[in-house]
Amino acid sequence: MSQSIEILSKLVSFDTVSRNSNLDLVDWVVAYLADLGVECQTFKSPCGTKANMLATIGPDVPGGVVLSGHTDVVPVDDQIWATDPFELTQKGTRLYGRGSCDMKGFDAICLAKVPEMLKANLKTPIHLAFSYDEEVGLLGAIELAPRLAEILPDVKAILVGEPTEMKVVEQHKGFMYLKAVFEGIEAHSSMPYLGVSSNVAATKFMSALVAMDEEFAASKDNNSPFLPPHSTINIAVISGGTAGNIIPNKSVVDVSIRVMPEEDVNAIVGRITAEMDSIRSWMQDQDPACNAILDLDADTYGLRKEPDGQAATLCRRYSGDNSDNVVSYGTDGGVFQKAGFSVAICGPGSIDQAHKPDEFIEISQIEA
Repeated sequence: MSQSIEILSKLVSFDTVSRNSNLDLVDWVVAYLADLGVECQTFKSPCGTKANMLATIGPDVPGGVVLSGHTDVVPVDDQIWATDPFELTQKGTRLYGRGSCDMKGFDAICLAKVPEMLKANLKTPIHLAFSYDEEVGLLGAIELAPRLAEILPDVKAILVGEPTEMKVVEQHKGFMYLKAVFEGIEAHSSMPYLGVSSNVAATKFMSALVAMDEEFAASKDNNSPFLPPHSTINIAVISGGTAGNIIPNKSVVDVSIRVMPEEDVNAIVGRITAEMDSIRSWMQDQDPACNAILDLDADTYGLRKEPDGQAATLCRRYSGDNSDNVVSYGTDGGVFQKAGFSVAICGPGSIDQAHKPDEFIEISQIEA
């Protein structure tokens, strides 16, 4: 078994679903690198149960490259797996396990290559930066990006190893997650004039979002490499009401929005906020005790194509991929680019396998 597979097996064994701590995994990585003579810095999350990690191999000089991975994984709840998701299992040419593809496979490769990095007498450094909570709003990267800008000498590029089948990605959409809560007044359904339906308010809100989504589709750029070539709105989860004969007093709508990199995110948020203000006024005209609350749970930056593209140029030099690629999912890359770094996305595995039961990565991509 290769070193990268051995390390991947260990990383997969840590249940680092985003709701859990990643500290046991981080402690293991710190100890592994310490045995090689590499010191790490760890930065605790505000809650103290998670941490980002940074290690440098090579001299403390400008011009280094950051290899960026995340340590958290998505849940396996209600998924039917043929194997234990937290035990790396080989079947033929594939390695199965939660995070094997997204993205502990990349983390394992980076760690397995450290001995070679140490022997290479590097002229410029390689930095390993592993974050927490990428899957729930890029929270670790948001904390880590300004630290990297502050404590590292000028960095040439950040390479984010999300699964792209080693294709170089220079653009991706941004992501917003919204929660809209509508608080109405309960009443018997035979006397609707005594109540204010939270479900009606939620329906007004969703109708406005559908109209906005259709507007996005109508203004699509047919020359865009994105599929679909426009921003999208997904009304993801709806809850409200208790019984057929009760005017509902609380409704909740969860919404996810994928935003084109060049789209004005603030303008979209402004339009949605204005719609909520209008619905709140409509509800309170009927009863001042009503309310409509909008919570922006996560807001991640899109990744824009860079004019000079130092990170993309570097990725192409070593991957051999010269194609022009974009993805519609989000990564830590947008956060790092916003902080002033040159960023490209390139890593082993296919996003087609991510977040699914029986997630896997091909052995050939781990050992390449």
